[in-house]
Amino acid sequence: QVQLVESGGGLVQAGGSRRLSCSASEYTFGLWTMGWFRQAPGKEREFVARIARGSGSILYSDSVKGRFTISRDDDKNTVYLQMNSLKPEDTAVYYCAADRSIVTFTTSPANWGQGTLVTVSS
Repeated sequence: QVQLVESGGGLVQAGGSRRLSCSASEYTFGLWTMGWFRQAPGKEREFVARIARGSGSILYSDSVKGRFTISRDDDKNTVYLQMNSLKPEDTAVYYCAADRSIVTFTTSPANWGQGTLVTVSS
């Protein structure tokens, strides 16, 4: 079981930027696919972005492509989500996730953080 702790959420104006961080307890962090999901009020949780081990493969949802950037620092056991050009519809609880498998990551990652709320005001 990997312990994941998100930080960086808060209130931001539309058009602004925010960077989320997720720190993992796992010493084999570099072997894990890491990523982010989000859940807006009244909606189901949805995939946002993921980055494979070794930063070799990155995938974004269509709704954030070109605005969000995912990255990882294996020396710090941390994955980041840089969010630019934020919109009110980006308002959600953002969850960090981790899985050994890249294949199932976008649908059912095995490990979840507690989430951090991002609110984008218009």
